Amino acid sequence: MAAVVCPCGDHQALQGVDNRIDIPLTLLLRLEAATSRLEDMVPTISDPSAVSKGAASLPESGLTAPDADLRSGPASSPKLAPAPLPPAIDDFDALINGDVKTFVNMSEEIGGLVAEQSASVLRAFAAERKFLIVTTKAKKPDIQSPVYMEVLKELHTTMGVVSDIREANRTSPLFNHLSVVSEGISVLFWVANETKPVETITEMLSSAQYWGNRVVQQYKEKDQTHIQWVQTFYRIFKSLTAYVKQHYASGLTWNPQGIDPLQAIEEVNSPPQQQPPSGPTSGGGPPPPPPPPPLPKFDNPPPAPPAPNGVSAARSSTADMGAVFDEISQGESVTSKLRKVDPSSQTHKNPALRAGSSVPAPPSGPARSDSQNSRSGGGGRSPLPGRKPESMRTKRPPRKELEGNKWLVENYDGNPQEGGMLEIQASISHSILISRCNKLTIRVLGKANAISFDNCTQCSLVIDSLVSAVDVIRSPRFEMQVLGSLPTIMLDGVDGAQIYLGRGSLATEVFTSKCSGVNVNFPEGGEEGGEEGEYVERALPEQIKSVIVGGGVVSEIVEHAG
Repeated sequence: MAAVVCPCGDHQALQGVDNRIDIPLTLLLRLEAATSRLEDMVPTISDPSAVSKGAASLPESGLTAPDADLRSGPASSPKLAPAPLPPAIDDFDALINGDVKTFVNMSEEIGGLVAEQSASVLRAFAAERKFLIVTTKAKKPDIQSPVYMEVLKELHTTMGVVSDIREANRTSPLFNHLSVVSEGISVLFWVANETKPVETITEMLSSAQYWGNRVVQQYKEKDQTHIQWVQTFYRIFKSLTAYVKQHYASGLTWNPQGIDPLQAIEEVNSPPQQQPPSGPTSGGGPPPPPPPPPLPKFDNPPPAPPAPNGVSAARSSTADMGAVFDEISQGESVTSKLRKVDPSSQTHKNPALRAGSSVPAPPSGPARSDSQNSRSGGGGRSPLPGRKPESMRTKRPPRKELEGNKWLVENYDGNPQEGGMLEIQASISHSILISRCNKLTIRVLGKANAISFDNCTQCSLVIDSLVSAVDVIRSPRFEMQVLGSLPTIMLDGVDGAQIYLGRGSLATEVFTSKCSGVNVNFPEGGEEGGEEGEYVERALPEQIKSVIVGGGVVSEIVEHAG
C-alpha cells in the first residue's frame, strides 16, 4: 500500500485498498487542508496587517473552487424592491417626461434666461410630484393649519423662483417669454381647488396666452422656433387638464387611513432604503469599482490651442500680450524693419493713382453707407434691409380666422361692408390679435380674454367685457368703447386716442408710454352721479417735470393754467 501525505504534513492515509473510498478520502484531505490553513491564521487576526497578508496569500495556496466557497461567507441578501407607485403618480411622471421635458428642450434651444427659467419649471413639477405622493400616504390636514403650509412649502418656493427670474429681468428682450411662463406656472396650484381644479388650469392658460400672443406677434415673421416654444408650453396645460379630469375631477384626494402629513414628507424626502453590501472577506469577490472622476470645472478658461509648426509649449506660452507691449515700447526702432514705399507708388503724391484705384460699385442696388460697410465687414454678416415704404408693400388679402383659442384679424382696409363693422363672437378663452388694419371698426361680442392691436391706423373697437387687458401698440387715431368691465388698457406709441368708459368700467387702469393726444370719456359724477349719456372728457398728461430732491428724483405732472 502507498501512503498519501496531506499538504500540511501531519496526516497520512492509505490508498489503493478499495476504489470506493477514494472519493471520501479526497474530500477529507481537502477539508483537513482548509482547516489547517484557518488554524494558522487565528493567532494573527489581532494584527490587521497580518490579516491582509493572509488574505493576499490565500489565492496562492492552491485552494480550488470548493475552498473558496468555504471562505466567501454568506451571500449578500438581495435589495428590497421599491413599492409600486399609484396610477396617478405614474401618469404624472409620464406628463413630466413627455410634454414638460419637451418644453425644457425647446427652451434650451432658445437659451439664456428662457432655459434657466425652464429648469425651474421642471423643479416645480418635481415638487408637485412629491406633494401628490404625500397625499397618497397621509391624511388630509386642516387647510388653515401650519402643517398644510409645510406640505406646500417646497412647491410654493419653486414656483416663486420662476416668478423671480421674470421680475429680475424686466429689461430683457425675452421679457415676454419670461412672462408667459411666470403667469402660467400658477397652474400647479390646481391642487388647492377642492371642487373644480380644471377651472384653475383654464384661468391660468388665459393669463399665459396674453403674453404668449405677444411672443407670436413678435416672432411670427422672424423665427418659428419661438412660435413652437409657445405652443409647446400650451400643450402642458392640455395634458394637465386631461390628467386632472382622469384622476382628480372633483378635487384632490387624500388617504383617510394614512399617516401624519409631516411623517409622510420625511418618508418622501428620505432616500430609499437599501441593504448594505456584505463586506469583502479574505479572498472574496472582486474589489469595488474606483470612484468616478471629478466633475469638470467650467470656471477656468479652456487651455490654449497647441502652437503651430512644432513650436514648443513653453515658447508659445511666453508669447503673450506682455511681449507685444515690449515691442511697442522700443520707440522708433520698432519700424526699422518695415519696407520703404517708393514715392512713385504713394497715392497721396500721385492723383492719377487715386483715380485709378477706386473700388467699383456693386452691379445692382444702392451703394452702402460707411456705417453699413463697417458693420458688414467686421462680422461677415450683411446689414439688415431697410423697411419698405407702405406704397411698395405687397397688399395681402384680409384675414379673419380662429386658430385654436386665437382670433387673427389682419390686412383689412376699411370695413367689410359699407357702414357696417367686423363682428367677432368670442368666449372667455379666446384672445384676439389685430394687425395691419386701416379704418376698421370691430365689435367683440361676449367676454374675451385679451385683445391686442399692432400697427393699425384709425381703427375702432367696441367690447362688452374682457378678462385681461387691451394692448394697443403703434396704432394712431385709435378709438375704443367699453360697455361692460375691463381691468387694464395699455397704450404704447399711440398718437391720438379716444376711450369711452361706462359705469361698469370706471375702475379701469390706463397705462401710457410715448403717447400723445389721449382722452378718456366717462359718465359725469362717477358711479353715483349723472344720468346715462352725460359724459365728460379728460385728457391724460403728456408732460412730466422731474427734479432732484434729497438725492432722489421727484416727478410731477405739468399743468397749464388757461
